[in-house]
Amino acid sequence: MCRWAAWQGAPLFLSEIISAPDHSLIRQSRDATECKTAINADGFGLAWYDRRPEPGLYRDVYPAWSDPNLRSLAEQVQARLFLAHVRASTGTATSRNNCHPFVQGRWSFMHNGQVGGFERFRKSADMMIADALYPHRKGATDSEALFLVACGLGIDTDPQGAMARSVARFEALSRAQGTGPHMRMAAALSDGHTLYALRYASDDLAPSLFYRWCADWQGWAVVSEPYDLDQTGWTEVPQGSFCRFTPDGCEITGFAPETMARAA
Repeated sequence: MCRWAAWQGAPLFLSEIISAPDHSLIRQSRDATECKTAINADGFGLAWYDRRPEPGLYRDVYPAWSDPNLRSLAEQVQARLFLAHVRASTGTATSRNNCHPFVQGRWSFMHNGQVGGFERFRKSADMMIADALYPHRKGATDSEALFLVACGLGIDTDPQGAMARSVARFEALSRAQGTGPHMRMAAALSDGHTLYALRYASDDLAPSLFYRWCADWQGWAVVSEPYDLDQTGWTEVPQGSFCRFTPDGCEITGFAPETMARAA
């Protein structure tokens, strides 16, 4: 399983979360504690927002701990909102196109989890991507496909509803053609203004997700697992939740894809 971290708030050097803390994201890439796989060495990626509406994007296939360019970039780039991800593949190749975050227009997305048996119905899943968006399908992961389907289901005006409809469709495909566990996910996405996060599973084993208001940095940190070893001040996101983080606060509501998709 992957590890990721996101920030929404006052401009912050990426290194403050990615490399500086005692249990930073780079440390988690080789010594994660909140998931079955301690090693997350199948690539990494960053998406960050500054003065342009579209995010900057940097991804590579090396383990995060072994790339000096990542540390140098993190020390120099300051952003008010960013997403960072270290990958542990659930079956697809280690390639730059399969590394998170994924970007479409002003939207960025990253995911930890799996859609059970995706390789059995990948063609069916890809067919759900809107024609106008399909040229942006560069890799082979379930995460990218899930994101692009959501982009075609109204993510610009209703991020929660779009994600719910996309997740419901993928879970239905997994139940019909795939294997269990049908859906497990902890994901983050952003349009450059609001940071969204969700935690959901078709069973009772959703991947971990935590958040904290950082008074010293004036912003929200949202993570797969805390980046400090004492874990003081972190709140675990309940399973079946959708979160909105803005400079003004945090809102958490329920996330039930099948129910929300039927109501749409």
